[in-house]
Formats: sequence, structure tokens, C-alpha cells
Amino acid sequence: MISKSFKANEIANYRLSIAPMMDCTDRHFRVLMRQITKKSLLYTEMIVAQALHYSKNRSKLLDFDEIEHPIAIQLGGDNPKLLAEAAQMAEDWGYDEINLNVGCPSPKVKSGNFGACLMGKPQIVAKCIEAMKNSCKIPITVKHRLGIDNLDSDEYLMQFVDNCSIAGADRFIVHARKAWLNGLNPKENRTIPPLEYERVQKLKNKRPGLIIELNGGINTIKECIQTLKTFDGAMVGRAAYSHPYIWTKIDSMIYGQKEKYLSRSTIIKKIIPFAEKHLENDGRLWHISKHIINLIENIPNAKILRQELSEKCQNKKADISILKKIAQQLEDAGH
Repeated sequence: MISKSFKANEIANYRLSIAPMMDCTDRHFRVLMRQITKKSLLYTEMIVAQALHYSKNRSKLLDFDEIEHPIAIQLGGDNPKLLAEAAQMAEDWGYDEINLNVGCPSPKVKSGNFGACLMGKPQIVAKCIEAMKNSCKIPITVKHRLGIDNLDSDEYLMQFVDNCSIAGADRFIVHARKAWLNGLNPKENRTIPPLEYERVQKLKNKRPGLIIELNGGINTIKECIQTLKTFDGAMVGRAAYSHPYIWTKIDSMIYGQKEKYLSRSTIIKKIIPFAEKHLENDGRLWHISKHIINLIENIPNAKILRQELSEKCQNKKADISILKKIAQQLEDAGH
């Protein structure tokens, strides 16, 4: 089958990306990760196309800081017209890519008729992709599962990907698990269905011209390097959010950049200007600090420092001096 998709050398080669995660990958977490890796692709949380259409404050949903580039917006929806409109907004706002969510198995998302349940409606997905491609010039990608419920054969997966490819999808991010829409909650769907990397590899072997990125169960940089021997990209999720500091060598080990040591204290100090700006705009320090807490692990007194940061930053009147103090304590301890 001849695909309309770009070949691997015709779009940006994001060898590693940080997965879109609801209640995790907000703009504050993305600024944190951008101190850790300049090269990896970052994603927004999923934004529903319908919400964008009716929103009276689109800036709240779409704004990001220039430092966050390269950045992809993940959209949710099943209405080609609304998704085309959202894609045009995303391009106008300066996003580098647009990703369609065909992988989230939550009941709330399912009730809106998008996310993983769309794997059962490949023609609708194709129409959505085609509409988005016609409305903007930036790449359109799809994040999906191996299948859903009883629609999870290799043949069905191939047909789904082919339909999306013909419609114009530029990259496929495959979570190497099926999703059970009935019987498992979202957390269980991240762990109970077994990982089946061999099925994604079979897909890549049969469609070598497509850009296929592997997602699911990748927890270290070494595992990413191993993944890249077979696939065009590796996507990391919870392991990056929960343990951000172990990823500080991404740019050197994955992208061949000159290695530069990054201490925890240095990372926090680099975030302080963004935190100050956030506070000036009536934001709360906890919005940023709740992500920074995960930096402080695997060092002496980590529990004490985390507790101090958590307790003080949740105060509505918390100011920037708390971050400065924590950064200094870490620096004094050689971290």
C-alpha cells in the first residue's frame, strides 16, 4: 500500500518524546523537562477540540512558553470539522506538531466518543486526520493502542494504520498494549494488558516506510537506546514524570550532544524565573513545585526536603524564597 505519509527523513526526527499525561504534562512540568532535555519532543495534556471551539479563554488552553519547543499538542475528538478548526488554532499558536488521541481508555473519554474507542471506528479517524491535514501544514500524528476489546488482531491493527496513513498521518505512536474498554480502569489499562513489543515490530517490518514510535514500559535511557535499534522513536511516560532526574543524559546519550552535568540545584535555579513570572500572574507556587518534588529522590535527606517543599509550597501565600532555599540546600549538599 502506498502511503501519503512523510518518510522518516522528511520530518523532524524526534528520537525520544515525553508522553502526554492528564494532570501531569502541564506547562510547568514541560518547563521542568526542558531544563533536562533540549531535544526531546514534549506534549501537552489532551485538549478536547470541542472545548477549544466553545472556549472563551483559548489562551488558557493553548498558551505555552517559547522554551518548550519542540512541542506537540494532543487533541481529542471525533468531529472532523472541530478537529480541523483546532488544528488550525494549534498551528497559529505555534505548535510544532498535532497528535490525535486514539489511545486513552477512560470512561469519560469514551463517553465523548473519542480516545481508544475510536480504534473501533477507523473510517472516522481517517476523516479526522484528513480534515486536520487539509487545515494546517504541520505534522499530524496518531497515538493509539494495539487494539481494543476483541478488535486486536494483527490484521485489524495493520488495516487501522493503513487507513490513517492514507489519510495523511505522519507518525504513529503505538502503545504496545491493547485496551479493555469494559472491565478495566485507565490505571489498570496501563499495566494489566501485557506489553507486546513483537506485534509493533511486526507492524514496522511490514510497513518500513512509516514512522513508528514505541510507547509502553520504557523506563530508562538504556531501554530507549535498545528501542531505537528497531523503531523510529521511543516515548516515555510515567517514568519521566515520576523520576525526572534520571533522564538528564537524554541529549548526550540519545542525540549525541556534548555531555553536561546537571545538578538538581541547577535545574531548580533555572526554573525560578518561570516561577517568578507565574506568581506575578497570580499563579500559585504549588503549581510548579508539585512537579519539582519528584526531582528530589535517591539522595540523603530526600524525604525531609520533599516534605518541606510540599508543606510550604501548598500555602497560598508561598513565595519564591522557598524554591531558592531548597536549591541552596541541595547545592550545599553537592546535589
